[in-house]
Amino acid sequence: MKAAKIIAISLLVYVGMVAAFETLLGIFQPGGQSTLVITTTDEDGMTSDRVLARLESNGQLYVAANHWPRAWYKRALENPSVQVTVDGGNGAYLAVPITGAEHDRVNSDNSLGVVFCVMTGFPPRYFVRLDPSITQ
Repeated sequence: MKAAKIIAISLLVYVGMVAAFETLLGIFQPGGQSTLVITTTDEDGMTSDRVLARLESNGQLYVAANHWPRAWYKRALENPSVQVTVDGGNGAYLAVPITGAEHDRVNSDNSLGVVFCVMTGFPPRYFVRLDPSITQ
């Protein structure tokens, strides 16, 4: 019974740590040269900005949903026309979810460290390729 209590308390502490870490990332949204800002639009036309890690593979630009909070990802799937601010410039992009071999390649090219996985609670990882929109 004592071991079960210790396991339950340890699990609760771990879940609290993950929730606190994810909340702080969401509030402060740290930026830098390895990040970009994606602007997504919901079904009501409201826009929302999110700072994300900038990922590259085979010369293409990607972002990943590698945290439990992922409202931006859901909005990008529902309305793939997004705005991206990267390297000081802003442009229109098409958010294309990827799977299969492309997913595996991007994941391999941009692997996460074990500490990051522990701190975020081992969420599933989904990628979006950002293809520049061609406007005429």
